[in-house]
Amino acid sequence: MNSLFPSMPNRRMILISLSFIICHLSFSVAHAQVGTWRAYMSYYEPQQIVKGGDLLFVRASNSLYSYNLNDQSITTYDKVTTLNDTQVNLIAWNNTTRKLIIVYANSNIDLMDAEGHVTNISSLYSKSMTQDKTVNSIFINDVYAYLATGFGVVKVNMQRAEIAESYILNRSIVAVGTDGSTLYAKDAGGTVMAGSQRDNLIDFHNWAATDTYSDELFAQDQSDWNEYHDLVSTLLPGGPKSNHFGFMTFRNGRLYTSSGGTYPGVIQLKEGDEWTFYQDTDMTAVSGLANYSMVSSLAIDPANPNHVFAAARNGLYEFLDGRLVAQYNHDNCPLGMLENKHREYQIVSSVTCDAEGNVWLLESQNTDVALLKLSPATGQWTVAELPELMRLTIHSMTHSLGNMKDLYFDSQGYLWFINDHYDLDSFYCIDPETMTIVNMFETFVNQDGTTIADYRPHCLAEDLEGNIWIGTKVGPFMLEHGNLYTRDTYLTQVKVPRNDGTNFADYLLSGANISCMAVDGGGRKWFGTSGSGVYLISADNMTQLQNFTTANSPLLSDNIVSITIDNQTGEVFFGTENGLCSYMSDATEAAVEMVKDDVYAYPNPVTSAYNGLISVVGLSMNADVKILTTSGRLVVQGRSNGGTFTWDGRDRQGRRVASGVYMVATATSDGKKGVVCKIAVIN
Repeated sequence: MNSLFPSMPNRRMILISLSFIICHLSFSVAHAQVGTWRAYMSYYEPQQIVKGGDLLFVRASNSLYSYNLNDQSITTYDKVTTLNDTQVNLIAWNNTTRKLIIVYANSNIDLMDAEGHVTNISSLYSKSMTQDKTVNSIFINDVYAYLATGFGVVKVNMQRAEIAESYILNRSIVAVGTDGSTLYAKDAGGTVMAGSQRDNLIDFHNWAATDTYSDELFAQDQSDWNEYHDLVSTLLPGGPKSNHFGFMTFRNGRLYTSSGGTYPGVIQLKEGDEWTFYQDTDMTAVSGLANYSMVSSLAIDPANPNHVFAAARNGLYEFLDGRLVAQYNHDNCPLGMLENKHREYQIVSSVTCDAEGNVWLLESQNTDVALLKLSPATGQWTVAELPELMRLTIHSMTHSLGNMKDLYFDSQGYLWFINDHYDLDSFYCIDPETMTIVNMFETFVNQDGTTIADYRPHCLAEDLEGNIWIGTKVGPFMLEHGNLYTRDTYLTQVKVPRNDGTNFADYLLSGANISCMAVDGGGRKWFGTSGSGVYLISADNMTQLQNFTTANSPLLSDNIVSITIDNQTGEVFFGTENGLCSYMSDATEAAVEMVKDDVYAYPNPVTSAYNGLISVVGLSMNADVKILTTSGRLVVQGRSNGGTFTWDGRDRQGRRVASGVYMVATATSDGKKGVVCKIAVIN
């Protein structure tokens, strides 16, 4: 029997002692459990309203929430908490079965009752077929939902949660109806097919075109929308305004995001659980334009987190406290236009601030300039004379490179960026003092002498060792710290040993289309991809720790467009093509020096109901951590990931530890400055 519990009669006394000790422990609040996921969906724009009993189900911004007419409560639904997919395309309520049918853009189907219990019907989604499976409308009759699809009609039994029959009509059906004895299906061209419900409608020959039908058969019921739209328009479910997150950065305890791509310009800021949106309408008085679009990146003033610059398709925008205060274009600064004539194409493709608050920006596809600097304090503009960046030919005219982006100051103060454009694969390092090119790569060679020509760079980042990583369509490459500012050097393609008894190794993530990346507080690399989800690679680059996909995790899409990390909490944000989600990782930014009051564990106490990881935070890089009993017996030991160490509550033999107080002894990587905190376990 464990020494902490010498005999059963003393158990009550020991629990009382534990309670006394717990009361004197210091705790931290509002920590999410390591390994948990969250989705941050937009519910901003109502698209459908369906009444089911006392609930209003609202499809908004291709997401779903409900409003309780009795107690006025709002419940949001997403893939992490409730649903089985993203991008809600259609919803309909069945009064007979008391269930809501939810059809997604990919033709996946969920059924949900009023209590929020969900059953998935994936057979249409998973069915391999060449025809278009898009669901165009839903018709409810008795226990059935008839789905009008791009190939015919799918009959769903909502009572038994299964597809009852499919009628392949080889035409795009947009509406379904019945008069009780005959089923009617209207196609996109207006032709109506009819089939007697006494016949086998799976047989295509039992359907025939008809012009004998009532138009009311296909009328869409808008009564719920008409009755409740005014009410729904006042509801505030929370969340972002847009599901597009082409650019993200985490600064000053805030998540700054912009829509990116070809989407309307939306700048969103998340602080805690609150979202705020920057001005995006009525901008004419300042900019001369009604709105802006293609907001590719943001730059945050280091002296004022509310002072933000936005790179957009039609110039540079300046915001203060979320309001537009200035817009820069060819009328008031050295920015130019595409072919000197397209006002809407003054493509500022990337922007960043240096430590002094100067604003650096790239203008792509411009006939005059490529790299510029604005000193906001003086209003002075400086243009870099860099002919190496003026190499794109459009209609026999010379322009700046096609898609320069990811402006980034490294830890030594040099400026990096890539050209993600089919015309020229390249990336560059600039000395900001002289505005000259220190290093540049077009076609490059890896450490084995292999020439990499068609690599298409998508992103770059600096790791904790000062190496620069380039994410490309053929995998990640690393420019080692000692070669950063040396011309005509190689790029390292990290080799991972197979450990199969041979001397063979494979290039790290070779062939993966790396779309974005970030480095966490433990030095680990998070690689977002186009089509393969997210990879987490160890700090030494030798181990694949995770590969999150839609198949094995709540990740919203396998196409990742942006990644950023809150290194204080370890929350990793993934901007996907279907919206924003996050994962609470086990790495945080390391403390420069461990301080007793800053080193603590959570959750604390650990109850029998908790089976997750226990986190110890506030540690220095590679801190040595030992979990000990009060008598000094070693339970487990390891090293921190950045500033965090996690423990599963088990000993070295994999057994859950007994109730008691456990000491956390920590020390720096060289064995100095030990710090102790306590963890109470109550089984």
